[in-house]
Amino acid sequence: MAPDRDPVRLARDVVIFTRRSARQYNRVRSSARDLFVDVYSNALAGACVVMMVASLVVALRNEIAARSIHETSLVAMRWQVLPAGILWMALTYLAFVGIVVVARRLGPVTVGQAEGAWWLPLPIDRRPMVLPSFLRRLGAVGVVASVSYVPFSLLTALDRSPSAHVGAAATFGGGTVLAVAGAAVLQLAPASRALRASIFVGLVPVAVLPFVAAAIWPLVLVGVAATMLVAYVLHRAGAVRGSELQRGGAVSGHAVASIFFIDVNELRRSLVAERASGVSRRGSRYYARPPRRALTAVVRADVAAFLRLQPPPTAALVWQGICVGVALVTPALPVFLQLTVILIAGCVTTAGTGTVARRTAVIPELDVLLPVSPVLVRCSRTLMPALAMAAWMGALTAALAVLGAGPPSLVLLGALAGFGMGAGAVRAATRPATDWTTPPVETPFGSVPRGQLSSLLRGTDMTVLAMVPVLLALYVGVVHPWLILAQIIASATAIIVQVSTPPSR
Repeated sequence: MAPDRDPVRLARDVVIFTRRSARQYNRVRSSARDLFVDVYSNALAGACVVMMVASLVVALRNEIAARSIHETSLVAMRWQVLPAGILWMALTYLAFVGIVVVARRLGPVTVGQAEGAWWLPLPIDRRPMVLPSFLRRLGAVGVVASVSYVPFSLLTALDRSPSAHVGAAATFGGGTVLAVAGAAVLQLAPASRALRASIFVGLVPVAVLPFVAAAIWPLVLVGVAATMLVAYVLHRAGAVRGSELQRGGAVSGHAVASIFFIDVNELRRSLVAERASGVSRRGSRYYARPPRRALTAVVRADVAAFLRLQPPPTAALVWQGICVGVALVTPALPVFLQLTVILIAGCVTTAGTGTVARRTAVIPELDVLLPVSPVLVRCSRTLMPALAMAAWMGALTAALAVLGAGPPSLVLLGALAGFGMGAGAVRAATRPATDWTTPPVETPFGSVPRGQLSSLLRGTDMTVLAMVPVLLALYVGVVHPWLILAQIIASATAIIVQVSTPPSR
């Protein structure tokens, strides 16, 4: 083949031509003033975020350092048997696993919709087309992961030197690059469960290396492993199937657009994995029973949809294990920090039960066609998330009660809180979209659309309200009768607010 017909050189020429044309197109429609305003706003917002995070980390670090090693926490002292290092390593491993799962969903070797229509049909090498964006993603993920690990390192290792913190953060960043490269390897064999299991097992020793920061060899080892795996992917990136490249590009574009428009529901929809090819029959017998009333049919449909569409409870069980592990860790963490972890776990798990509600919220006009009152339809939507969260909170509070965090009546308090949290999940699934027609409000973090904060807090506010009484009971260690009454009022308020508020979409 003649040199001017080299497929690699031709592919590079196509990529260079496309990106040069895109830069010229953007340069013509952008002004220096707009560029300056964007850079200034982003720099100011970034500086504000860094200052707030730094002040919070310093305050938490001082609080943890001032505590006595024998000071009690939520549970009895005899139960604090889990070394802190084991918990931090487990959390680091879970972070790596989460990065692999999210990166596999997003790509990471992808092409956009326009690139897929313009590049993929050409009979040329695809590597020059997909490698630049893949390398940029690797670099961005490694830098962001390293910077994000610094606060975690400062709070979990008080005796480290500044250079050791930097080494641990760099090691974690290298492990993140290794995880993303592992997700790229999975693109080459999408159906290989053995390969997925091997990658998850191989990340176990990588999760230990950031905690051996006193030496330089962990960073070198992670760097060598990441370089070898990235080199393997770079050599075979052109073998990724075109359908997989387009799928990842569609998911990445959907996620980026959701972040740009500050739409959390759309972001969760974009990250939901495809269902298995087989048809689920969970709840089929219950759904097949002849209903006597229209409301019964709606309830059965919602129950069957929840059983079939709800993802496995892996994430919920992981968060429950994190809450219990934080209570068992020694030396004990501050009580307010343990309660904060429980609050975050409750909010995240609650959001995960709104899958059916988020899908039905896309076309709310269909609910109007049902021969049932809209209030009863919203009650039906709330039933299964409320039962699921009642079971989750009941199991969590039962474990904490066994560990000495409170009396057995704490389980009742947790179950009651779960009903209100389930209502918060459905309320969050119907939060209104951002209104871009109103003038924005200038904040230290940049321009924010009016009403955006209230929209983002919709649903989360009821979830937090439902958890306040049980968190107070955990803090005082006693379940007073007025706390049970307050819990009933809080959960009832969350349910009433949810069923009485029409959807905004």
